[in-house]
Amino acid sequence: MFKKNKKTTKYKWPFARKVIASLCVIYIIGFSAFLFLFYGPINSFKEFWITSAMTTMSHQYLATALYSEEYITKVLKSNSIIEVKEISDPNMIQFRKYTTTIYRNEYEKEILSKTPGNDLYKVINISGKGYQGFLVAIYDPSRVSIATTSQLGITGESIITVSERENAIIAMNAGGFYDPDWNGNGALPHGTVFSNGKIVSDYVDANVGGGFIGFTEEDKLVLGHMSKEEATKMGMRDAVEFGPFLIVNGKRSFVRGNGGWGIAPRSAIGQRQDGIVLFLAINGRLVNSIGADMVDLCDIMERYGAYNAANLDGGSSTELVINDKIINTPVAGGSNGLRNMSTFWVVK
Repeated sequence: MFKKNKKTTKYKWPFARKVIASLCVIYIIGFSAFLFLFYGPINSFKEFWITSAMTTMSHQYLATALYSEEYITKVLKSNSIIEVKEISDPNMIQFRKYTTTIYRNEYEKEILSKTPGNDLYKVINISGKGYQGFLVAIYDPSRVSIATTSQLGITGESIITVSERENAIIAMNAGGFYDPDWNGNGALPHGTVFSNGKIVSDYVDANVGGGFIGFTEEDKLVLGHMSKEEATKMGMRDAVEFGPFLIVNGKRSFVRGNGGWGIAPRSAIGQRQDGIVLFLAINGRLVNSIGADMVDLCDIMERYGAYNAANLDGGSSTELVINDKIINTPVAGGSNGLRNMSTFWVVK
């Protein structure tokens, strides 16, 4: 007679061992994904990571800890912006009032069809691949000026504080400021700052390209690589120094790759030939809006008819306020995501 085989007893792993095994699998998958993204064949991700990190003041280690200096330099060279080497010609800005309802394209219609009951400005929602933000068309350029922190050289102020003090209808961040290790308090704006026709601050340049971004006494936006003496001679009324320039005299800057600035929250200012001023604020570092690069800024400004346009301080500084209320989604942390800054574009 044959003996019946005993039933095989199924081995059960102890709970602790299951947890350890699961963690090992997760680690292997995660580490493999990390290696694939940061060292694999997808160059676009590596370029995005390096350029985004290297254009910050405090997070460059996110790139330098992973890549050699030689490789970072190579990536930055292949992602750069070549600006138009001209100074804006104010004579090309001719203010005009429209009576027509025939528009060249949908973007001109968005700009020229005013919000009923509001002859000063219009807010236009902007969206594209990976970004969302706001474009503000300001119909009277004489109402645009520079405001500064009330304690220049000592401490910056939040945009809400400045907006309320200036009785501003619209406020947006302007130039950069001294910000060592991301611990600056917004006291010292980079470059020369004009306010109401006078130089109110003069500190080292940010070395980010560009130059003077400002309005003359004739309310015309002028962009130019020039000295403060030359800017004064041109009749500069309100201005900061920053960049890079996006469009000068209707000519678009040449952008290699993403322009070397990565993808992040962005701010920009421009003026059309008819005198209408454009404020642009793009959200970034959010699930529904990663941010924009220099190509995106050029595209948006060109699309809406900017004849002159320039990049402003962005990242954690991108902030847009209308009637003392935050319109965009700042990412600086702190109260309402705001940070103290030194210079602001205001519309009063």
